[in-house]
Amino acid sequence: MNKRMLWLSIAFATATITQAATPDAAKLPTPLLQPLPQEPQAAYLAAGYLTHSHYKAVPLDDAMSEKIFDRYLKSLDADKLIFTQADVDQFASARDHLDDAIFNRDLHIPFLMFNLYEERLTERFTYARSLLKQKFDFTQKESYQYQRDKASWPKSEDEMHELWRKRVKNDWLRLKLAGNDEKNIVATLDKRYENYMARVHKLKSEDAFQIFLEAYAQSTDPHTDYFGPRASEEFDISMKLSLIGIGAVLQERDEYITIREVVPGGPAALSGKLKVGDRIVGVAQGEKAPMADVLGWRLDDTVALIRGAMDSTVVLDVLPEGAGPDGKHKLISLVRKKIVLEQQVAKDSVIEVKEGNTTRRIGVISLPIFYTDFTGRQQGDKDYRSATRDVANLLAQLKKDKVDSVLIDLRNNGGGALDEAVELTGLFIDKGPVVQERFSQGQVRVENSRNTPVWDGPLGVLINRGSASASEIFAAAIQDYGRGVIIGEPSFGKGTVQSLLDLDRIAHSDQPKFGELKMTTAQFFRINGGTTQLRGVTPDISFPTSVGSADFGESSFDNALPWTQIKPADYTVEGDLSELLPMLQVRHDQRVKSDKDFQYLQEDIAEFNALRKKTSISLNEAERRAERDTQEAKIKAREKGHGGKEEKLTRDDGLQANERNLETELAEEKAEKEAKDVLLNEAAHVMSDEVDLLKSNTRLAARMHPGTTMQSITK
Repeated sequence: MNKRMLWLSIAFATATITQAATPDAAKLPTPLLQPLPQEPQAAYLAAGYLTHSHYKAVPLDDAMSEKIFDRYLKSLDADKLIFTQADVDQFASARDHLDDAIFNRDLHIPFLMFNLYEERLTERFTYARSLLKQKFDFTQKESYQYQRDKASWPKSEDEMHELWRKRVKNDWLRLKLAGNDEKNIVATLDKRYENYMARVHKLKSEDAFQIFLEAYAQSTDPHTDYFGPRASEEFDISMKLSLIGIGAVLQERDEYITIREVVPGGPAALSGKLKVGDRIVGVAQGEKAPMADVLGWRLDDTVALIRGAMDSTVVLDVLPEGAGPDGKHKLISLVRKKIVLEQQVAKDSVIEVKEGNTTRRIGVISLPIFYTDFTGRQQGDKDYRSATRDVANLLAQLKKDKVDSVLIDLRNNGGGALDEAVELTGLFIDKGPVVQERFSQGQVRVENSRNTPVWDGPLGVLINRGSASASEIFAAAIQDYGRGVIIGEPSFGKGTVQSLLDLDRIAHSDQPKFGELKMTTAQFFRINGGTTQLRGVTPDISFPTSVGSADFGESSFDNALPWTQIKPADYTVEGDLSELLPMLQVRHDQRVKSDKDFQYLQEDIAEFNALRKKTSISLNEAERRAERDTQEAKIKAREKGHGGKEEKLTRDDGLQANERNLETELAEEKAEKEAKDVLLNEAAHVMSDEVDLLKSNTRLAARMHPGTTMQSITK
């Protein structure tokens, strides 16, 4: 899935940095960024492949230049809160010259635009800080338009100032409604805007180039992308789910790199010396190496210093949690080891569904991403990590636990390795085709499963709008084979295949400096001949949809490939669900009518969808308090509906993530993870219904699994 950078995310960005921030960034001149020597060459190399090897190769001409210009401008200032119309007009003549800039390896125009962006951002937040000296009248009838992507550029500085006055007024009102006094509000907002400005001054040439080349890549199609050297490293880590480091999750908080989590079993945890809330202010590459002062550094630069070679030593200068700026430091020496990112690894659980005197055990496997260690696999490592291998082991354990059914939870799984989707499907079907790939010249390749089935019992797949790409390949194959029940929302609708091109290898560079191009090279099709492109996978049992297709998913992109179809593959359907699905639908409908949690969820989704259509919010305190009181009254009414059982009341505290108390923030995250998952529970009930129907009707069971013994169903 593509990475869109809005202006606010850039202000928050964790780009590379080598200088420390000063206490007051407004006193620093904004640095004028220039392209690094390798960047024009990287753009030229990328253009060669995008214009000749892309699935829908588009020439880099004046028409493409205009698309790049508009997308680059949107990446910098999507909500039109940074540039005025006059600023945009300055660069209007460059709209059809960015193709020449890439071909001539002269990127001064996009860098001029980025430098102006930095300058304007500093001006905007300087003005925002100045507004904190005045009083706001919250009895006035006025509103703040917080969503401005379809608005016009401000025509003057006065119009821009008015927009920012309302933005600051809204920030102030949120904190006031949360119970803060004026002194605390001013201090919080002044520090917030100062931190924004400090981050602006940490942006470097790599950031400007990354955003510009992303604008070019994504102008070809939504899923073609450019990764700079550091982004390439992060992508590789996300696929193999491992890295060499100390085993700590870090976060930037008030110029300090703070320990947010200590990974169990990692060097940091085993040492017992690093704790949540500790702050890293220095990093040295060994016991006798010089200490680099990282106070005020960007997060990813500090992370780059802390990571390193396997079994090498890193020394950290740490300011303990709770200690003041002048508190006593401690030096901690750690030996780097392989760290597995367990949060993204496949996990299993068992949900017990009680129906009368019968209890059925539904095994759930949650898979956040289709991961694989490409390098380990290519090098013949017998123990390389992959989603399919992990799921196979979990299925074996669930069989030992005597579960009645298995549910694969792919919600918000954005995809990953295509091979993993094919191999994972093979754990549930006999050998046969899983997906078809069509390349730019029209040739079609069929990908077949090679695994031996591990689970032949009742199967369900839970998806939502965030299930994309490899998730859709797996869900579509299970549906086309009649192998399992698809439950949830229509999926994302990404029906394209991307390949990674190592620009360093192409340029014969020994050092990582050109990055990688993730380029669309094929379109995938279901074995029935259709494609998931735009339409996604339609579930057999539908749940309430929390987001519209025009707002999220493939159909929300302005340059997505159209839906089409090809000849079906040669495959044999394994089961016939046509008689079963209506029965499951009836039971589902009857159950949710009396399920108060499900009804509340439907109400919340309807309210959320209504709010998403709004683009502005009132700045009148009485109106905002009335809105809050209405929400709290609704929650109290629900408590009565639950027999007095308390429902968690979450009020807007007006703070941003790094402004909250870390301990409180972690406790809230833990509570959210442990909260009742209404949709997962209902999906488990659907699977329990299936087991009940199949056990009580051998004819129906035979249609579901023709030619097989019914041991796994009727045991």
